[in-house]
Amino acid sequence: MNKLTHFDAEGKAIMVDVGAKAATKRVAVARGAITMQPETLARILDRKVEKGDVFGVARLAGIMAAKKTSDLIPLCHPLLINSVTVEFSPDKENNRVDIEATVKVNGQTGVEMEALTAVSVAALTIYDMCKAADKTMTLGAIRLVEKAGGRSGHFVNHEETA
Repeated sequence: MNKLTHFDAEGKAIMVDVGAKAATKRVAVARGAITMQPETLARILDRKVEKGDVFGVARLAGIMAAKKTSDLIPLCHPLLINSVTVEFSPDKENNRVDIEATVKVNGQTGVEMEALTAVSVAALTIYDMCKAADKTMTLGAIRLVEKAGGRSGHFVNHEETA
């Protein structure tokens, strides 16, 4: 078990000092999903949701959320993000939309929280845009899939491939 870094010797929450760390290329990939009624997924895919292009709006919301992560998560550092992508994969068989976000930065700390936030807010935006038609939607399986860069190196969530 790795040592938790957001606490001092007395157990008080702290923002980690990353000033002495070298800036490196860092990438994080996160995934999640939103499950819904088949009719809801069909309306999204047929672009018949009254509020507009669900995936287009959710993509922008996810990108904006990644950029604002340090405003939402108390101990996250503000970062000059190089890029954010948010992609959607409709799964008609399971009445689900899979969401994947990739965030890149050249910096002194990682972008895992930014990728996770992008996925979460993209899913919440889909929910918001479709809730009038389907209040049974479920958000879930939000997880870090992969990260690269920094002192801890490359991480792949092996549960993802199981």
